[in-house]
Amino acid sequence: MAQKKAVIKQLQGITFVGKTDSNHWITMDGPEEFGGSNAGIRPKELLLVALGGCSGSDVASILQKKKIKLDNFEMNVSAEMADEHPQVFTAMHIEYVFTGKNIPVADVERAINLSQTKYCSVTKMFSKAMEVTHSYKIIEPEG
Repeated sequence: MAQKKAVIKQLQGITFVGKTDSNHWITMDGPEEFGGSNAGIRPKELLLVALGGCSGSDVASILQKKKIKLDNFEMNVSAEMADEHPQVFTAMHIEYVFTGKNIPVADVERAINLSQTKYCSVTKMFSKAMEVTHSYKIIEPEG
C-alpha cells in the first residue's frame, strides 16, 4: 500500500509550516488572540482547498480531453460547521463555475459526475464523514 508523509514544523506560537512528499511548503496560522500571527491559512480551511483542488483537477482534465474550451473555471467550496467543539465540518458543497462560449452541459455534468463518483479521493474520504454536495453554473460571456 502506498504511503504519503508530511513534516510540520512550529515557527512561533501557533504558526506552523508543513511540507509533503511534493516538497512544497505551506504556512498555517491562527489569529493573534490565540497565539498566532495571522500569517497563513487555517489548517481546517486547507480541507476546503483540498476538496476544490482535487475535484477541480479531475474536471479540468476531463474537459480538456474532450477539447472543451473554457475562458475561466473556478469553484466555490463552502462547509457547514458544528457549533460545539470539536467544530468539525458537517457538510460541504462545491459550486463549479464555468465561463465560456457554447460549453456543452452534458460534458460538464459528466465531468463533475466522474470526479464525484470515481476519481476524487478527497470527495470519497469526506463523504464518509459528512454529506458532500455540488452544483454548477455556466456563464456565457457577452459579445
